Amino acid sequence: MIDYAQERKSRQRITKAFAQYLAPELVHQLARDPSRLRLGGEKRELSILFCDVRGFTTIAEQLKDDPEQLTTLINRLLTPLSDIVLARGGTIDKYIGDCLMAFWNAPLESPDHAYLSVSAALDMLDAMEALNRTLEADARAHGRRHFPLRIGVGVNTGDCVVGNMGSTARFDYSVLGDAVNLASRLEGASKLYDVPLLIGVETARIIGDRLAVFELDRIIVKGKTEEAPVFTVLRTASAAVLALHRALLDAHYGANPLKARELAMRLADENPALAGYYARFDIIAADEETL
Repeated sequence: MIDYAQERKSRQRITKAFAQYLAPELVHQLARDPSRLRLGGEKRELSILFCDVRGFTTIAEQLKDDPEQLTTLINRLLTPLSDIVLARGGTIDKYIGDCLMAFWNAPLESPDHAYLSVSAALDMLDAMEALNRTLEADARAHGRRHFPLRIGVGVNTGDCVVGNMGSTARFDYSVLGDAVNLASRLEGASKLYDVPLLIGVETARIIGDRLAVFELDRIIVKGKTEEAPVFTVLRTASAAVLALHRALLDAHYGANPLKARELAMRLADENPALAGYYARFDIIAADEETL
């Protein structure tokens, strides 16, 4: 005999637990079929995204006497970014001050999780332009100073443990694992290369035939002992630009900084979206010339 009351309570619990983290349609899918959800924890390949506000400490310091404006500013930032995660089928894990963490492929399976996570990152970067225009107009209308907002994003794909974590009194549906740590470190490392988005090697491998992926360097991230390539992504790029960029990397890895600078100067004009990254090769070559 079917216990309809128990089934209804189960659906209500699921809806309450996930309404803050998932798009409404995904919550409805879980509520209709709770068997698709494993709350006890499981190992699964996920794509994880970290998004952080650049220069937030400076903004917070300048607004220390106006906490209401600071809170409003952060909320106006995190709301559209969160909406993008949900629209792309992601799960919002948590907010850490001015940082947003999200993941894809849990609690519901999403075979296209790597592409969706990177697409969300690109959507976030696009959204910042419109948001800054709105914030600037609002600040001007109210006689306030405008604080331009910039974000850095890291995306990584790998095996994680996902499920309910915490104490018996309070828990969250969250993820743990080395792939999560690397996603966070990629977000931080994006500052070093003057790009707003860094992705890991597995994410790059999966999406490489659908978006324009640029390898930037080989680095040892914190907590690792071996070098690994890091990448950034643009929506499109010509085959000529991609080939020229590959030649730049060959010169860089081959310890030919003067050749790398020559190619970087050409690429700065042909691929201006990465002009800040290409500028670093002028510095490297200048250092080499002074030795």
